Amino acid sequence: MQAEPGSPLAEPRTIALLARCVVQNGAAAVRIEGIDNIRAVRAAVDVPIIGLTKRDASASRPYITTSLEEVAAIAAAGAEIVAFDATGRSRASGASTAGLTAAAQRAGRLAMADCALADDGRAAAAAGVDLVATTLAGYTAETAGCTLPALDLVAALARLHPFVVCEGGIATPEQACGAFGAGASTVVVGTAITNVDALTRRFAEAVQKT
Repeated sequence: MQAEPGSPLAEPRTIALLARCVVQNGAAAVRIEGIDNIRAVRAAVDVPIIGLTKRDASASRPYITTSLEEVAAIAAAGAEIVAFDATGRSRASGASTAGLTAAAQRAGRLAMADCALADDGRAAAAAGVDLVATTLAGYTAETAGCTLPALDLVAALARLHPFVVCEGGIATPEQACGAFGAGASTVVVGTAITNVDALTRRFAEAVQKT
């Protein structure tokens, strides 16, 4: 859960209110970007938090939780699960998937590998991660333009790891159910629920074309 840069929603208090809303209506956990947001949400809800940090998005460089320092900050802010980029792309910090996994687990947290390809999941499983996710399908050069939700990747990851998270492109309850059918253990729904900016633009742009 995050707000677009420049959005009126982009402040920890508002993110915490959104978290309270989705939890009240059945969300079993929340995925939260940003240290201040994680702290605010931790004070607002009791469900598990998947925490992460983001740099500017890039198809060539990891941008989700790329350093050991970021892992430590996420853990200290109160997230039970630390999500990080587990693609084969090199990190500016020099950290490895194994190193990020170990750092999260040393802090008493679960390590969640955000993958783009089955090979990412294979390497992450070998590194001992606790969860693997389809988060980065469509966000790397190799997967640009792929169909989301990435159900083929869900199925491939389910053959490699016992806990698979389907994240990305889930816009309807039917798609969420389809992800479970493909082998997901759980799903993350983002834009379709909490990105008010994107949802409003969709309606406005559609109406303008009529």
